Amino acid sequence: MKTAIVILNWNGKQLLDTFLPSVLEHSQNADIYVADNASTDDSVIYVKECFPSVSIIQNQTNGGYAKGYNDALKHIDADIFCLLNSDVEVTKNWLTPILETFKEYPKTAIIQPKIKDYNNKDYFEYAGAGGGFIDKFGYPYCRGRIFNTIEKDNGQYNDTSDIFWASGACLFVRKEVFNALNGFDERFFAHMEEIDLCWRAFNLGYNIKYVGASTIFHVGGATLKNTNPKKTFLNFRNSLFTLTKNAQGNLFFLVFTRLVLDGVAGVMFLFQFKFAHILSIVKAHFNYYSHLAQLLKFRKTVSKKENYYNKTSIVWSYFVTRNKTF
Repeated sequence: MKTAIVILNWNGKQLLDTFLPSVLEHSQNADIYVADNASTDDSVIYVKECFPSVSIIQNQTNGGYAKGYNDALKHIDADIFCLLNSDVEVTKNWLTPILETFKEYPKTAIIQPKIKDYNNKDYFEYAGAGGGFIDKFGYPYCRGRIFNTIEKDNGQYNDTSDIFWASGACLFVRKEVFNALNGFDERFFAHMEEIDLCWRAFNLGYNIKYVGASTIFHVGGATLKNTNPKKTFLNFRNSLFTLTKNAQGNLFFLVFTRLVLDGVAGVMFLFQFKFAHILSIVKAHFNYYSHLAQLLKFRKTVSKKENYYNKTSIVWSYFVTRNKTF
């Protein structure tokens, strides 16, 4: 299958200098692209001069992860897209088990590899770890990472397994499915758009898998740090977007519960004196209300499958019963 590795870049010259060599070294059977999101540094010139075998696509604006990839992938001919963050180190033979899994399972639309921490290589990395899941209130978590508790990799997730969502740090997707889904929802800008994409694929009857025989190392937070209130805004708002669009069941109950739990998170930020993050939650809720009519309109157009989630609350399991691992 023709494979294209597409690295989205925004002012990431240093990241490309550090991580692009590993992609070139270990991805001989794939075409490699840098999709530039209207960078203002000299990263495009740098790639042209230092990595002439890499193709460059220049987007006219910085539309974030969602629009950035939507715009770039229109220009690429491949059977499989690999959407790879610019802060990822890949390893030898990382592509082979992924592509073999696509061939073996035709109904599998999306795959992620094992994602480990570049700065602490014995441990999983926050954004994806051993594959993503979601609870009934729309809170995402992973095999190997629940909230901020990260597991050490002891081989416990060396399998190939069905998951619910694949990390946007390294997401393989069939071109035909990506196009059938009309790509990412550009309203998301960044954060959780990959969960929305996977959920929409799941509702259409496709499978999402994790392949533990393939390993990458991810820095994480290279573009937008966890301490940035904008990241808090995007995470809280986009989670509500995703839940409203895709969840099966009583939407009023689900959203009302989420708003209450978001309020609890706000209280936690208060005790940590993170006032800008409290404001971000409030802004996220009001922005959600402004989009609610559009989200409900989309919700009416799709059939929503059951059994997408862990029927318990991951918040209750983690904070009350103190279950810290998958």
